[in-house]
Amino acid sequence: MDKLYVMYGDRPEEMAVRILREMNIAEDIKGLGKEDPLIGIKPNLVVSQPAEWGATTSPQLVRGVIKYLKNNGFHRIIILESAWIGDSTAKAFRVCGYEELSEEFQVTLVDLKKDRPQQYEVDGIKINVCQQAMVVDYLINMPVLKAHCQTRLTCALKNLKGCISDSEKRRFHTMGLHRPIACLNKILRTDLVVVDGIIGDLTHEEGGNPVRMNRVIAGKDPVLVDTYAAELIGYSVDDIDYIGLAEKLGVGTTKLTAGKIVELNSNRDAPPAGDILASKEVDYLRQWIVEEQACSACYGSLVHALKRLRERGKLERLPRKIHIGQGYRGKKLPYIGVGRCTGDFLHTVPGCPPQARKIVEFLEQLAGE
Repeated sequence: MDKLYVMYGDRPEEMAVRILREMNIAEDIKGLGKEDPLIGIKPNLVVSQPAEWGATTSPQLVRGVIKYLKNNGFHRIIILESAWIGDSTAKAFRVCGYEELSEEFQVTLVDLKKDRPQQYEVDGIKINVCQQAMVVDYLINMPVLKAHCQTRLTCALKNLKGCISDSEKRRFHTMGLHRPIACLNKILRTDLVVVDGIIGDLTHEEGGNPVRMNRVIAGKDPVLVDTYAAELIGYSVDDIDYIGLAEKLGVGTTKLTAGKIVELNSNRDAPPAGDILASKEVDYLRQWIVEEQACSACYGSLVHALKRLRERGKLERLPRKIHIGQGYRGKKLPYIGVGRCTGDFLHTVPGCPPQARKIVEFLEQLAGE
C-alpha cells in the first residue's frame, strides 16, 4: 500500500505496462472476488489540448494501462472524465486522442457532465458525486503532475474533482478547494494512481508552460503520491493544505521515506534535456541554467525549483548560474551544481535526479549568503 513506483523515460505505453506488471495489479483486481469487475480509468482532460501542452494525460500512457488490463483478462473498462467548466468533455476526448483509444480497445468513454450525482457527507461537508464514478469496482486515477495557480499542486487528490458536476466544482471554489478536495477523496476511493509525469505544466492546470520531466509514478495511496509529487515540483506537504487534510481523514499517509520509493530504472534512461519544451516562462528561467548533457528528469526538477524561487522573490538574488548535466561529471569546479554529476563542485545538491524541493532549499541558502 505504501510503496511508490517510479520509472523514467519517454515511452509512456511501455512504462505503464512495466509498472503495472511490477506492482502485480492483476492480482489486486482478481482479489476483489468479482468475476467480471468494472474498471474505471480517470485521466485529466481538463481542457481540449494535446498532452504535449502540459495539461492533459497522455493517451499513450492510458493505452498502456488498457493494454495491461486486457492482456490480463479484464475487459469491462470505462474512461470517465468531466472537462472543466466551459469546455466540452466530448471535444476533449476527441482532441486528446481518446476516441481512438475507445475504438481500438472497445472501451466506453463516459462524460460525467451528463451523469446524475448523489449526495454524500464527510466531516460535516455534503458533496454531490457523479454516480458512474462511484459504481466502478476498481478506480485507476491517472492525473498529470503539474503546478496549479490556486492550490499549487494538482495531481492525484485534486484529479478526482473531475468526478463532480460543474455546479459542484463552482461550490468547491467557494469553500476554498482544499477541504472539499480532501473530503471528496474520502468518499470516492482511488485503488491505483498512475501519474503522467512525462510533460506537465509549470504554473497552471490548463497548460501553456510545459516542462518535460519524463517519468511515471504509481502507487495505491493518493496522499503518499501527492506528498512525493509536491516535493518533485518544489513544495512541501505544508504548502498544500488538502494533502494534510486528506491524511487526517484517513485517506492515506504523508510519511514518505526513501525506502518507500522503488525506482525501476535510472534517470539516465530518460532522454536528454535538449528537447525540453519551450515557453516564455521556461525561457526566462533558463537564463540561470548552464546545461551540459543534462537528463530531462533532472533538468525539469531544476526548472520547477527556479520557478519556486521566483515566486518567493529570491531568484534574482542567486550569486551565479547553476550548472547541470553529465558533462560535469568528475570535474572539480568552483561553481553551483545540481545533481550527482556535479558532485565535485564547490556547491552542489545531490540526487539523481534531485527533487525540486531539495534544490529550492539548497539555492535559498546560497541566495541568503
